[in-house]
Amino acid sequence: MFTGITRGLFPVLSIKQRNGILSYIVELHENLMHDLNIGDSVAIDGVCQTISAIEDNRVQFDAIDETLIKTTLSELKLGQKVSVERAARIGDTLGGHELSGHILETGLIIDKQETGDNLTLLIQCSQTCMQFIVTKGFIALDGSSLTVGQVDKAKQRFCVHLIPFTRSITNFDSKHCSDRVNIEVDMKTKIIVEQLNEQLTAIYHRIDQLEIKLAELLAQDREKETL
Repeated sequence: MFTGITRGLFPVLSIKQRNGILSYIVELHENLMHDLNIGDSVAIDGVCQTISAIEDNRVQFDAIDETLIKTTLSELKLGQKVSVERAARIGDTLGGHELSGHILETGLIIDKQETGDNLTLLIQCSQTCMQFIVTKGFIALDGSSLTVGQVDKAKQRFCVHLIPFTRSITNFDSKHCSDRVNIEVDMKTKIIVEQLNEQLTAIYHRIDQLEIKLAELLAQDREKETL
């Protein structure tokens, strides 16, 4: 589990593509290396990744095709800096909200506005993703826990407002319109919406069956009247 409070930006030192796997190395700060082991989970730009190798402060991760298709890790470049968060431990402060690091999809930045020291991003997403996004709800973009601002369901877009501190430890300042961000919706909201959709589907199916049965009964009554 992660909390959406990333620990800064760290450079990608190496990228290798082999047999459908993208292996890459990120150089971490010493304060993130304590008790870090091969097999541990780390969020890279919000994507849960497993450590496959460690050498000094250089940590290697392997991203499979499924991950590359659904996330921005397919766009990694040498020297690029990525947001990093280690998995939460028992007793850690939950500063943001609960995250799994399982990205639903990537969203498209379609507008970027600065107001004083604050930054507002307008994000376009799919209809599937949009149903799980509500005003003042939680959302994670590139692993950062954020609060949803205005939502436009019809146009499938929403905005987030970033304070100076968040801007200083993330890549959002360097993002441009048409750049993509990893989206993880709030799991509690997702579960509630999916359960309601299942219940509504069952109700609509039952109504359809009742309408068919009613039509059959009315047809039988009309037949009796003609006899």
